[in-house]
Amino acid sequence: MRIRCRLEFGYASKAQAEKIARSLKVDDEAYITTTIEGRTLVAEAEADAFLSLLHTLDDYLACVAVAEKVLRGA
Repeated sequence: MRIRCRLEFGYASKAQAEKIARSLKVDDEAYITTTIEGRTLVAEAEADAFLSLLHTLDDYLACVAVAEKVLRGA
């Protein structure tokens, strides 16, 4: 059984969403897919086990937090 998750992150502009997405592109190939829908970054992940998905999401969210911090210039 495959477990799927979709996360959506809204930003002030499409440009901001695209910048965050570019910084996360490294993770896209194996476990998670990042796309842009207007001003929203959409991340879709799937795994064979709940704990595997949880690990993927934990890693991805940490990367999103860093990318947002860099974007803010903090």
